[in-house]
Amino acid sequence: MTDAVEEVTRAQLRHGLRIATLLVAMATVFGLGLANLLGHLDVHESPRTQLAAFAALGVVLVGEAVLLVRGRSWGRLRGPAIAVVLGASVLSYAALPDGRTSTGVDWVFGAANWVGVVVLLDRPLRAAASFLLAHELVALLHLVLFDNLSRGALARFATGSVSVIGFPLCLAVVAAVLLRLSAAAANSRREIEQVRIAEAVAVESHRRRQQRFVELSAATVPLLEGLADGSLRPEDPVVQRDCAIEAARMRRLFAEADNVANPLLHELRHCIDVADRKGVVVELDTRGQWPEPPLAVRRDLTEAVLIVLATTVSRARVTVIGSADLVSVSVVADCGELNMPSPATPGVQVEALKNDDTVWVEARWQRTS
Repeated sequence: MTDAVEEVTRAQLRHGLRIATLLVAMATVFGLGLANLLGHLDVHESPRTQLAAFAALGVVLVGEAVLLVRGRSWGRLRGPAIAVVLGASVLSYAALPDGRTSTGVDWVFGAANWVGVVVLLDRPLRAAASFLLAHELVALLHLVLFDNLSRGALARFATGSVSVIGFPLCLAVVAAVLLRLSAAAANSRREIEQVRIAEAVAVESHRRRQQRFVELSAATVPLLEGLADGSLRPEDPVVQRDCAIEAARMRRLFAEADNVANPLLHELRHCIDVADRKGVVVELDTRGQWPEPPLAVRRDLTEAVLIVLATTVSRARVTVIGSADLVSVSVVADCGELNMPSPATPGVQVEALKNDDTVWVEARWQRTS
């Protein structure tokens, strides 16, 4: 999203700069340049050559206008367009009367520079500077070869060069600076967004840690405190059973944060692992496919299993059966008396049957539409 916003911002800024530069160039070429050309057309030895050079510049400006309307850039045509502009400058100077460089007759001196900047506006600053230098050298070459190289002519040329190079170059510099500022602003927005995301992740992580602590503090913390202060004895079978239950709950709690394809089976395997560590043989059987239950439902479905597994003596069998709108988790094991808690979610039902030393417990969830 940030990259898209950055690209839109740059595109809008670049489009506005191109429009402004084109308007300045058209005002210079079709205004001042054309006025100088037509006003001194009788002075030129080859008026058609000058008109052809002017037409070439006009074609480039029209091409820029068409590209702007279509929302496109010069692309591969940029090089040929600059060649046309420099060619028009050379053509005009080739037919310029002697001693007229950087005068009112030299209309191309203050016109071709703007056309070149129009074409190179979205390129690096060195490209516009190189073009302006090339245009300046063409005029200087004509001054040296065909004009009276006097102090006045050089002063006139230097004075004219201030505006011929300075104004377009200033515009190119402003465009480069604005584009860099837009890039810097986009980077700043990206960094701010990353900081906000990091803060949101930290807040969410802190909330989850607090939630886990609250969940553990109800039974796990008192159990640990009792073991620490000696009020509970590790060799007590009831304490051992409670420790096994809380260990299974903690493993299930940690498993809930994992990104897996089947969270219910993943959390059940973590509950079974506690029984495996005690030497209990546990079989896990799954049948059918079922929808992913919400977190609260999964806790109710696994709670009965982990309590049975924590009190199992030697063997247990866990079965998960599912359909499109139903999932059932049952366990058969040899264990003693159970104190099975009521489900926290209304949609979960728990049944338990005991026959001698064998217990069967089923937790079932029916999804409602």
